[in-house]
Amino acid sequence: MIEAVGLTKRYGDKTAVYNLSFQVRPGAVTGFLGPNGSGKSTTMRMILGLDNPTSGQVTIGGFPYRKLPNAPRQVGALLDAKAVHGGRSARSHLLSLAQLSGIPARRVDEVLGVVGLQDVARKRSKGFSLGMGQRLGIAAALLGDPQVLLFDEPVNGLDPEGILWVRNLMKALAAEGRTVFVSSHLMSEMALTADQLIVIGRGQLLSDMSVRDFISANSADFARVRTPDTEPQLREKLTSALTEAGGHVLPEQDGGLRVTGLALPRISDIAHDTDVRLWELSPHQASLEEAYMRMTQGAVDYRSTIDQKAGLMQQLPPGAQPPMPVPGQGQPGWYAPPSPAQGGQPFAMGQPPANPYGTPNPYAAPAAPGGTMPGPYGAPAPATPQTPTQQPQGAPAVQAPAAAPAPAADATPAPAAAAQPASPAADLTKPEDAR
Repeated sequence: MIEAVGLTKRYGDKTAVYNLSFQVRPGAVTGFLGPNGSGKSTTMRMILGLDNPTSGQVTIGGFPYRKLPNAPRQVGALLDAKAVHGGRSARSHLLSLAQLSGIPARRVDEVLGVVGLQDVARKRSKGFSLGMGQRLGIAAALLGDPQVLLFDEPVNGLDPEGILWVRNLMKALAAEGRTVFVSSHLMSEMALTADQLIVIGRGQLLSDMSVRDFISANSADFARVRTPDTEPQLREKLTSALTEAGGHVLPEQDGGLRVTGLALPRISDIAHDTDVRLWELSPHQASLEEAYMRMTQGAVDYRSTIDQKAGLMQQLPPGAQPPMPVPGQGQPGWYAPPSPAQGGQPFAMGQPPANPYGTPNPYAAPAAPGGTMPGPYGAPAPATPQTPTQQPQGAPAVQAPAAAPAPAADATPAPAAAAQPASPAADLTKPEDAR
């Protein structure tokens, strides 16, 4: 069991952890949650004796980590998966750890098989991907078959199969009676893996309870009720009856009703008494992510802001209208349409249509002389025959190039080569020697 009592850690005038007390019991997966900068990594380092607390203490099985006899055989940890010499192979790295702790060499091959790295055991770790590095770090934590295990972001970089494997591994280790302490930012995964939650914010304890109790304490459960869509009067009738019974009713966009303050059997009885048919009556519970966000919203140190695009927004010309909002923009699943310069179609290379917003496109390529658009790779587009058009009034007249003068009758005859008919234009798509 891990036990922290009044744990405090200061770095100069910065207090990373303040008066933190909790217990991590064996036989369960305990999740360790908190925003960035809340002190999770500092707490784990103090548990493992890597940092000394300013005040308070933390013990493992009643002893500080540094006083545990042969600590690697009792405590396994993954704090930084990249804390490996890149020139060593996976097997050499684990073998060195085993020799330092008096662990038999055959155990190295066992844990390599457990984490699925037996085929790359003799490859240098500097060529490992992030997920492979995570697996190697987990193998190092399991090397001594310890009773206490700490993992900091163990699924970082793993694919879905690897995430499922870690989830089952954590549950299996806890089922064997071990103490499993896991820090993670993936709320959806923590909801499936953890049994108990310890939540901290700005170095202080916010919550220490089971996952189910945490969600119930930090969210409002509700019932979803749906009446026939073809009879809106029934929905209004049921809304009035539920409100009179003490419930709080909110309409939803799809025509359903969200009801709080009344249990499902009570809602069913009210619908029966008012002669209202129900198409749906189901309980709904908030997710762990929603409950976590509600609890920690006041303990977040790093918040994003809206991009104001300072100095990049071009002023509209006089009389121009601002761009119209795009329907659905900002909603889940919305993707930006192709720009007007592409004609509304991806990869379109033709002449762009008129700007629908009435303002010049600041990113459009300048038109080539003569009104033609440049080609897709910067070369000018081939000239096309142009029909004579009437010049605007007051514009200077454009003179056509003068035709070549006809040869005089008594002029000296041109050489024979010049008298040959003009050859067709060379095909520039053929190699030069084939023209």
